[in-house]
Amino acid sequence: MPVSIIVAVIFGYFLMLIGISWLTSRQADAASFYTANRQSPWYLVAFGMIGATLSGVTFISLPGEVGNSQFSYFQLVLGYIPGYLTVIFILLPLYYKLQLITIYTYLEERFGYWAYKMGSFYFILSRTIGAAFRLFLVAGVLQIAVFDALGIPFALTVVVAIGLIWLYTFRGGIKTIVITDTLQTFFILAAVGTSVMAAAQALELSWWEIPGAVRESAYSQTWFWDDTGNHFFKQFFAGMFIAIVMTGLDQDMMQKNLTCRNLAEAQKNMLWFTGALVLVNLLFLGLGALLYLYAEAEGIPMPERTDDLFPILALEHFPMAAAIFFLLGITAAAYSSADSALTSLTTTFCVDFLGIKPGEKENEKAIRLKVHAGFSVALFLIILLFHFINDDSVISGVFTAAGYTYGPLLGLFACGLFTQWKPKDKWIPLVCLASPLMAYSISWLAGAWLGYNFGFEILILNGSLTLAGLGLISLSPSPNPSAPHV
Repeated sequence: MPVSIIVAVIFGYFLMLIGISWLTSRQADAASFYTANRQSPWYLVAFGMIGATLSGVTFISLPGEVGNSQFSYFQLVLGYIPGYLTVIFILLPLYYKLQLITIYTYLEERFGYWAYKMGSFYFILSRTIGAAFRLFLVAGVLQIAVFDALGIPFALTVVVAIGLIWLYTFRGGIKTIVITDTLQTFFILAAVGTSVMAAAQALELSWWEIPGAVRESAYSQTWFWDDTGNHFFKQFFAGMFIAIVMTGLDQDMMQKNLTCRNLAEAQKNMLWFTGALVLVNLLFLGLGALLYLYAEAEGIPMPERTDDLFPILALEHFPMAAAIFFLLGITAAAYSSADSALTSLTTTFCVDFLGIKPGEKENEKAIRLKVHAGFSVALFLIILLFHFINDDSVISGVFTAAGYTYGPLLGLFACGLFTQWKPKDKWIPLVCLASPLMAYSISWLAGAWLGYNFGFEILILNGSLTLAGLGLISLSPSPNPSAPHV
């Protein structure tokens, strides 16, 4: 595809985002930035959350991973269902009852100052690293596909990428994100749909023949019961807890839900989102099987990295329309997670660490802009660090380490919701810092001594260790009358 077309497509895409930002940020105030004045239509939030959940990593990696592990990922996706039901019927009622701006305020009311700060700290740490990692991967693809040919250095590419995010989020905040997420989800799904169509046409498959071709292929095995990392129960329970912590205990995702008009609409949003997300993940897996069948039929050599399969086929072998939608899809997948992350990080730092409440400070907007710009710079520096390291194993290790930070959040909220313990607040940071280190040590020892390699289930171990530690430092098991329960 000519570089001029690629540049025009990306430029047009961002013009749309900036236009949406201008429309949604007119007469915007602090409440618009943090909560969208709690007026977001539930169906827009539900549709937009699909794109925010499907990051650029998923967009690129999931179809290619079908060649390694077939449809085993769908076992994890099925675990999302009970996880999201926990969010819908336990966490959302709590958040709406307390009228929270950031969900970690609950920890202060339940435990105290240090629990509150540790919850916010772990979210900021994990979300900053995670957003930078995802944006780094997609920026690398765009750099190779477009900007190297124009002689533009990687650092400038990242500056422009983050600058564009800042430009369309700094005024409207979450009110803008709800609308842009909707647009970005559309482009992600359009990219998958046009790619399925392109592969099916090349294989001479009609629409109703596609499911049968995928089912009969060597890539469609879904259920795994042997002693591997893909065992059903291992995947299912990991998916359940991933849904709870990375949606229900994540300010980025919950901030969108808290913009709905009331609890009933927020719950309706999550129910529709759950069903849609399961189907969309199945669509991605089906696309992966079709990509492998297409490559085999056309005699296209398999790339060394499965992550490269989708980009290579879309940009070099599919028709122009499918290639254009792929570019829009991968750009949307990257920015749908990065832009909402920047907004939620700004919200969390302003509310949880600076003590800002909407409309209470005259210089609130100036402070918010500085924080927003500060996190933009942080993302830029972390992405450059990843680029400087240029070692997949080290970078993946950093990203995996960030995943450990959700364990303390799981333990804190589980303790608050399901026990009557009153942990000594001043000792909570020690527990929250020690549990990820202990989880990592256990994981290493299990691999070295028992040959068992922890996967996503490390989250469950980490949260359990945090909960046990909170039990050890509890004053007594007696009820806490002031503790806000559902």
